[in-house]
Amino acid sequence: QVQLVESGGGLVQAGGSLRLSCAASGRSFTSYAMGWFRQAPGKEREFVAAISWYAYNTHYADSVKGRFTISRDNAKNTVYLQMNSLRPEDTAVYYCAGSATTRQASAVMVEYDYWGQGTQVTVPS
Repeated sequence: QVQLVESGGGLVQAGGSLRLSCAASGRSFTSYAMGWFRQAPGKEREFVAAISWYAYNTHYADSVKGRFTISRDNAKNTVYLQMNSLRPEDTAVYYCAGSATTRQASAVMVEYDYWGQGTQVTVPS
C-alpha cells in the first residue's frame, strides 16, 4: 500500500513558477511509475506529466510541454512537478498518482492505483 501526499500548491501570478512535491510512503516507491494529473472546475481530470520508475523516461501533455518538468528522487520517495510560465488555464487541483501496474511513464489514468488528496494551484487571469 502506498500513500501519497502533495504539497506546494498556491496562488501565483501568470508567468510565475511553482514546484509541487508528492511524498510517498511505502517500500515499493522505486518500482512505481508516477504521474501528475489535474482537474479544473467543471472539467474532467486530465493527464499532465509522468515519469517511469527509475526516471528512464518522461511523458508530458502537449499543453505543458516545455513549461513543466517532472522528476523524482527515489532516495526521498518524492516526485516533483516544476511548473514554469504558468497560465490562467493551468488553474486546477493537481493530483499525484502512483502506478503498480506499469513502470513506464503512462498517461492512462486507469493504470494508476494510488492517488493523493490533491493540491490547489491558482493562476489569476
